[in-house]
Amino acid sequence: MKVNGKRVYTATQRQLAENLSGFVFISPWLLGFLMFMALPMLLSLYYSFTEYDILASPVFRGLRNFRRMAGDELFWKSLSVTFYYAFVSVPLRLVFAFLVALLFRRAARAVRIYQAVYYLPSIVGGSIAVAVMWRRLFMADGAINAVLQAAGINSTVSWIGEPSTAMWTLIILAIWQFGSSMLIFLAGLRQIPAAYYEAAQIDGAGVFHQFLSVTLPQMTPVIFFNLIMQLINGFTVFTQAFVVSGGNGDPQNTTLVYALYLYQRAFKYYNMGYGSAMAWVLVLIIALFTGLVFKTSDRWVYYES
Repeated sequence: MKVNGKRVYTATQRQLAENLSGFVFISPWLLGFLMFMALPMLLSLYYSFTEYDILASPVFRGLRNFRRMAGDELFWKSLSVTFYYAFVSVPLRLVFAFLVALLFRRAARAVRIYQAVYYLPSIVGGSIAVAVMWRRLFMADGAINAVLQAAGINSTVSWIGEPSTAMWTLIILAIWQFGSSMLIFLAGLRQIPAAYYEAAQIDGAGVFHQFLSVTLPQMTPVIFFNLIMQLINGFTVFTQAFVVSGGNGDPQNTTLVYALYLYQRAFKYYNMGYGSAMAWVLVLIIALFTGLVFKTSDRWVYYES
C-alpha cells in the first residue's frame, strides 16, 4: 500500500516480515535438528520394526524385535544393572553436590577458583581419557591399591574385576562428576532472599531449622531440575561403562548397562533393527520415570507463585 508515493506496510505485513526474519536466524539450528535429530529418530523408529544388519536392505518384521526382548536374558540383566546404577548414583551425586554448594555459599576467598576446580570433572569426566585413567586407578596394580598398601592395608584386589565392586567404580566416577549439579545448586542458593533467614532467626530458628524451613523448600525447584537431568544421564550412561569394562560389561555382566548392550547388539553383532527397538524402549522408560517425577512434583516442589 502506498501513501503519498511512499510504501507503507500494514501490521500483518510487518508481522510476517518479523516472523520470516526469525526463521532465517534459526534456520541453521532448525536444519541441523531436522537432519541430525528428527530424521535419525524417525529412521530408528522404522528400523525398530525391521530386521536390518546394515549391509543389506531392512526387512519389515512388525513387532518381532520387541517380542524378542521378553526372552532375552541379557536385555533384562542390562535393564536391572542400569536401574541399580541410576537409582544409586543419582541420589548420591545430588546429595554430594548439594552439600558442596552449601559450603561454597559461605566461602568468600578464592571461591571462583574452587568452583572451577570442582566443575572440571564434569567437563572431562565423560571423556575416554578419564575413563581409561579411572580403569587404571582401580586395577590390581593401580593407585587405589598403592594408597591402601601405603596405609598398611594389604590390598591386591582388582576393583574393576570383582563382581561385587565393579559397579561401584562406575558409581564413584558418577559422584565425582558432581560439578554441574553443584553450580546449579549454588546459583539457586544465592537466589534465596536473606530476609527469609532473618525472619527465621527472629522466630528463634537455629541453623538446622533454617535449613529445613527456608533453604530446602526454596531449593525444591532446583532439586527437581537437577533430578530430571541426572536421571536421564543415569539411564543413558555409556562411555564410562564401555571403557572401564572393556566394552563387554565384565565381570559377569555386572557393568553391562543398557546403552552398552544396545551398542553391542547394533554395532558388534550388526543387529540394527533390534538395537533400534531397544533404543525406543529406553526412550519410553525415561519418559515414564520423568513423567512420574513430574506427577509427584506438586507434592514436594515449592513455587512462590
